[in-house]
Amino acid sequence: MSPFKYTLAAGSALIALVGFTQTANAQAFYLQEQSARGAGRAFSGEAADTGSASIWWNPASIGGLDSGDATIGVSAILPSGEVADNGTLIVRPGQAPAPVGGNGVTRNPINNGVLPSGAIAVPLNDRIALGLSITSPFSFTTDYPADSWARYSADKTKLRTIDIQPSIGVAVTDWLRVGAGLNVEYTDASFGNALPNLAAALPDGHQELKGNGWDFGWTAGVQLHSNRFTLGLSYKSAIEHTLKGDLAITGLVGPLATSNMNLSGIEAKFYTPSQAIAGARFAATDKLTLNAQVIRYGWDKFDAIRLGAPLNQAIPENYRTSWSYAGGVDYAVSPKVTLRAGVQRAITPTQDGERDARVPDSNRWNFGLGGSLNASKKLSFDLAANYVSFADATIDRVTAAYVGTAAQTPILTDGELRNAHAVVLSAGARLKF
Repeated sequence: MSPFKYTLAAGSALIALVGFTQTANAQAFYLQEQSARGAGRAFSGEAADTGSASIWWNPASIGGLDSGDATIGVSAILPSGEVADNGTLIVRPGQAPAPVGGNGVTRNPINNGVLPSGAIAVPLNDRIALGLSITSPFSFTTDYPADSWARYSADKTKLRTIDIQPSIGVAVTDWLRVGAGLNVEYTDASFGNALPNLAAALPDGHQELKGNGWDFGWTAGVQLHSNRFTLGLSYKSAIEHTLKGDLAITGLVGPLATSNMNLSGIEAKFYTPSQAIAGARFAATDKLTLNAQVIRYGWDKFDAIRLGAPLNQAIPENYRTSWSYAGGVDYAVSPKVTLRAGVQRAITPTQDGERDARVPDSNRWNFGLGGSLNASKKLSFDLAANYVSFADATIDRVTAAYVGTAAQTPILTDGELRNAHAVVLSAGARLKF
């Protein structure tokens, strides 16, 4: 029998290329911490604000700039939570279902992280500006112990993306701005998970996959301005990713020993979601601005991970379209100090019956506080703190090792994400030149 059929069809491993565990984000494996200014109001109104700090959400934000504008920021993401076993079973060939074993509670499997971002915009004249943002919208690291009950889904995962978005913004009239950008995205991933041998007394085998690739998408938007009200509408396209990498399988014994291998050129294709964004800002008084933002995420494009030769399989994911809703305020205490606050509700794209330990995502609330200090007419500093609270959620996706072979070994997952939350601390600076 071909050794390829004795692997996990590389499926559970390749899922980690895009489906990695994380907490402090907007949804699933998307990170929204691209602006310290935006973090203070829980990312409400970003598509309707102006300057380089909003390029990621809407390139129309730089149309009509009267001077150069640059921003830089960093967010420290500090997650906490538990992924617990409620009775997961493993069904080895010819054997009765048995407990999966291992440590039944994994605490804080998501590593603390630091997420940088930056952008710059330069006007060509009083109506047209060119801009560039560099962000990391899909990045995080997780680390499940080797003895975790979830080891057959995940042990170590590392994902890094770099999104480079050159943009143009144009003030068509005094009240209409338009913009467009190209998203050039580099993805690098490495991860692994355990593989069960046929006898429970034997130590687990292991597989690890590393991959990377460059891919492209686009962003376009408009802003409508009046004396007190601004409406921003934008669309970020879905991106089809193609990652190529190496797969290593070790530690399998007995009839499975022929599956130990090192393969190069493994290819996986998948989509990250589109975003349809509507943001608004209303200057209720000379000091108070009200912000709102709604985003529709096209996670339904992430329906499967499609594997190329020699595997030629599709791993179903079945994510669903989802939404986030945010509201916030800016209050100018003085010409030098502005305070911010906001709240965001985000609905997970994962579904009950389809959620695994690799992506134990759930609905969440994001509460933000922040502010800005104008150190001079050209230099401002932003600070923000966010508290993200996650609902408890089931981890209940049935998986199997060695699918379609006599060695097929189902994992009847029964677990739970519980007591999950995150603190995110952001700092940034904005410079006019």
